[in-house]
Amino acid sequence: MLSGVNEDLALPLLPARPVLTTKSTNRHESIEGRRVMVTGAGGSIGSELVKQIMRSNPESLVMIDQSEYALYEINCTVNSQGLDETVTSYLIDIRDQDAMRWAFARHKPDVVFHAAALKHVPMLENDFNLTEAVRTNVLGTKIVADLCSARGADMVMISTDKAVNPSSSMGLTKRVAEIYVHGKALRHPETKISMVRFGNVLGSSGSVVPLFRRQIAQGGPVTVTHPDMTRYMMTISEAVNLTLHASSLPHDQFGCYVLDMGEPVRIVDLAKKLITLAGLTTDDVKIDFVGMRPGEKLFEELHYDWEELRPTEAPGVRKAVPHFDPKPKLQVVDELLLAANARNHERVKQLLVEIVPEFVGEVVF
Repeated sequence: MLSGVNEDLALPLLPARPVLTTKSTNRHESIEGRRVMVTGAGGSIGSELVKQIMRSNPESLVMIDQSEYALYEINCTVNSQGLDETVTSYLIDIRDQDAMRWAFARHKPDVVFHAAALKHVPMLENDFNLTEAVRTNVLGTKIVADLCSARGADMVMISTDKAVNPSSSMGLTKRVAEIYVHGKALRHPETKISMVRFGNVLGSSGSVVPLFRRQIAQGGPVTVTHPDMTRYMMTISEAVNLTLHASSLPHDQFGCYVLDMGEPVRIVDLAKKLITLAGLTTDDVKIDFVGMRPGEKLFEELHYDWEELRPTEAPGVRKAVPHFDPKPKLQVVDELLLAANARNHERVKQLLVEIVPEFVGEVVF
């Protein structure tokens, strides 16, 4: 894995449940023979999307990321597998509308997997970083969605459980992005737009597992925020495999999909398992409870109460039918983006809460 975490070692950390992986299903109808684009291609999810997409024989693949090193890393992986003839990579910030328009015009993608995002919860909990999160997670998503609609490309947005009743800046901005793509889909039903929402993935950048392993290697203590904190967790390869299955599902207007993450995992139990896997005990390596960080919740949710969950033909994927009209929010989203581009932090905070009244945190950031 590009993340540096061996998923075979990570599996014992998860509750027992059936696991659908790329070892069992390698082909995806939404990919084979099509021109594909992945934003955030150098990230944890984006790089795994690239690897699994290449197994489904796309006509071509465009990788977009603003990080030179991340793009270099995924290029090395692609080149080592002899797949570079059909792959192109560009250093593009998705907030750069002209550059994104150029990439769409040059490569004419049939389907775009939008994984680019700012996602580290505590890091985004200040005025400036919140505004940057709006510009990346909302403006960047708007640019991608608008180009997909104008160019007739399918769009699959990668979302997060933190967008449900959000308590953080990251969750707020991802929820606004969800609202925008939902509204775009209703206004442009000729464009196939969908999003896939899931929880934490083991081994992603910023994942707690590498942090705990470093702390254990140093002799501890292992720092856990709260004894009752839980998170939904899944391996990266499984989350991406299910995402690709969801992208193949037929839907009218807008497809909102939720991955079956199984039962949530207590973070303190995760820490104890990692200590045990290292051949140690909690007598050898202490666990310290250090308190919840800004923006964190004790538990996450995968869907809203007004979203009706239905099974799909893809195991592990449920459709969330949103009984919610996003269209009245779209004008406020435009106002939000104007405020963000002007670095009007106070106005940004006001508009975010206006768009997402389900926000359960404090507007202090």
